[in-house]
Amino acid sequence: MLLRVADAADAQYVETLCQWYAESAKARGVGIAKRDPNYLIKKMDRGDAIIAFVDEQLAGFCYIETFEDNKFVVNSGLIVNTELRKEGLGRAIKHRVFELSRTKYPAAKIFGITTSAAVMKINNELGYRPVTFPELTQSDDFWKGCSSCKNYGILMENERKMCLCTGMVYDKLDDQYGQIVQESIEILTPQGQ
Repeated sequence: MLLRVADAADAQYVETLCQWYAESAKARGVGIAKRDPNYLIKKMDRGDAIIAFVDEQLAGFCYIETFEDNKFVVNSGLIVNTELRKEGLGRAIKHRVFELSRTKYPAAKIFGITTSAAVMKINNELGYRPVTFPELTQSDDFWKGCSSCKNYGILMENERKMCLCTGMVYDKLDDQYGQIVQESIEILTPQGQ
């Protein structure tokens, strides 16, 4: 298994990733939001994503996004090849994207919303805690990302205060990353750089 920060060369995998997102939403019957290929390419170009391979085959992906002037960072879009699920790959990707988030943005709260019990379990292991939606970012840009979700109407009816997803946040900013002076942090970089 190879986990690394994605880079511009990984754009070749974007169509496959978008297909996986669509298939996952259909199979699980939940409101996973669709991802725009150009958006994923930007995440790769900026080094704001983790990509995984097993035996040189694309195996999984997750990216980060910041909101409110880097006050909040979200780990989003965790996806694993269906043939490789239940092998611990999702957990490994989630741990690596968490490390990338804390390294690049040590003063930011990490948050996410999910309907996945597996993701909630991993988040709990990492130190996230469940919260109400008002404790998450209030950035319109974040909530627009939910617009392709089949449950978006529920979210908007409740004025973005609740939906079928569970909100979770990691806000222990005095952890090992928060204690390091920003200039001395070695940010995870794509392989070979």
